[in-house]
Amino acid sequence: METGEWRGSASADGFAGVRRGLWVEEPAVRYRMPDQVRRAAVRAVIIAAVTLIQAMIAFLSTLAGSWLAFPMVLSSVASTVVATWGVLDVWVTRQMWNQRHGVVSVPSSTARQLRRERRKARRAARSAMREEARIRRRGTNRLSEA
Repeated sequence: METGEWRGSASADGFAGVRRGLWVEEPAVRYRMPDQVRRAAVRAVIIAAVTLIQAMIAFLSTLAGSWLAFPMVLSSVASTVVATWGVLDVWVTRQMWNQRHGVVSVPSSTARQLRRERRKARRAARSAMREEARIRRRGTNRLSEA
């Protein structure tokens, strides 16, 4: 097997037998983020980008000995605090969304296991009640016949 064959491309003798579409759709590995979480994440990325630009300008103006260095250092410090808030905002928003809309059900999910156990206990209790009612009905029928 040639190097390119395992990747789905043509072998060394050309593209003679290769018939592939231009667009190959692959299933998403992860689901799309909820809108609120995505908005918070975009905000955090923009704030972090602005913070990095401010820090770079502060560093370069310090090297150049410019008057702009001190105000840029102060704004970079403030912007770092705001960027930290932005990242925490993403985390809190994600946690709130998970709490309001339920746990993502994955095979290792603890919540799924607890739900399964509760469901099993409810079924067992219901069947026990049905069995008890059936036994009571049988007992009353026999007493009325006698």
